[in-house]
Amino acid sequence: MRYVTHGTHLARALAAGALVIGARAGAQVGYPPERSPFEDLSYRQSFSTLAGYFFAANDAAGVAPQSAPYFGVQYDIYLGGPASFTARVGSAISDRTVLDPARPASRRVLGVERRPMTFADVGFTFALTGGKSFHGLVPLVHAGAGLASNLKGADPGGLNLGTRFAFAYGVGMRYVPSGRWALRADLGYHSFQLRYPDAYMTPALDSTSVLPSTHSKSNWLNNKAVTLGVTYQLFR
Repeated sequence: MRYVTHGTHLARALAAGALVIGARAGAQVGYPPERSPFEDLSYRQSFSTLAGYFFAANDAAGVAPQSAPYFGVQYDIYLGGPASFTARVGSAISDRTVLDPARPASRRVLGVERRPMTFADVGFTFALTGGKSFHGLVPLVHAGAGLASNLKGADPGGLNLGTRFAFAYGVGMRYVPSGRWALRADLGYHSFQLRYPDAYMTPALDSTSVLPSTHSKSNWLNNKAVTLGVTYQLFR
């Protein structure tokens, strides 16, 4: 009986010691609040101005919008957790080669014309650190949809970019120091469909055509834009 009593006391002592050691070890896991690298994102909305460069995708006929400087604005509304609603408008000050498909190949190029591309989209942005920053950094993933337009009609060769449905997606990084101002860097993609007129597949007098008759009349262009931005945060 004495053995059992002593054994019970020993078990209780070991259990108590394990609890104390576990509590001390647990206290060492993570960071004290004043030294945590994570900080709550306290503002609910933000407005950003963006500037960078638009890297245009190539197309078979060589008539797609060309690479150019890019400028835009963006508005974000925090929804909760990692998610924000995002609305963006941007423009690439782009040129485009103009062709007359009815002419012989040697005289087909009419020149280069300034035809800026404007993009507008809405979607969702997700912060990979949730509603917090890590050492002031917030990695982002974005996906949305909208429109791409050159705001002009058909060129002399009959190609009309017009206004197209477009997908928008990309990744980014925000730097959020204390205060209302923040910085951001983004790599975004604008994907839209370019449609060729029938004349591009019709032989000219020299029996050549802009594109072979078997070529598809449409071509998806996956363009990218690299931008830096300044953000002003609103509404805690």
